[in-house]
Amino acid sequence: MSLTHRSFLFPFLSLLLLLLLPPTASSSSIQNLLKSQGLPGGLFPENVKSFDLGQNGRLEVHLDSPCMAKYETRVHFDSVVRANLSYGGLVGLEGLSQEELFLWFPVKGIIVSDPSSGLILFDIGLARKQLSRSLFEDPPVCKPQGAVPENFGRKMGFAVLG
Repeated sequence: MSLTHRSFLFPFLSLLLLLLLPPTASSSSIQNLLKSQGLPGGLFPENVKSFDLGQNGRLEVHLDSPCMAKYETRVHFDSVVRANLSYGGLVGLEGLSQEELFLWFPVKGIIVSDPSSGLILFDIGLARKQLSRSLFEDPPVCKPQGAVPENFGRKMGFAVLG
């Protein structure tokens, strides 16, 4: 049986396309990356479209669209979130805000300095807030910007119609 150039062409082109196409990532692969760096896997929502980690440690996470999620407080993710990733921390964060006392503050960093403590530190510039690491084990559901959170009206004492 003789092999022709044509029989090698399809596998070669398929491999070439896989190598040249930009990588896409599911939320599970961003979870694996975070866990490998000593961070909980649920820091980013489940609607991560892709991410890129530069050789200098600069992480860029792309979401389907800006959205709101809730851990202990509400957080807002821009469609692109950037940070410097190192073991135990995301510093120089851009594209993530947290609500505190009805005001929104940009999150500057997320740090796990002592994994045995079970705590994670959110640096919002003016203050640092320690939260239970267990809140961040699973990716949150992130609803499009402007969507009303589930049970919002009931929690605020309003009747919910519909």
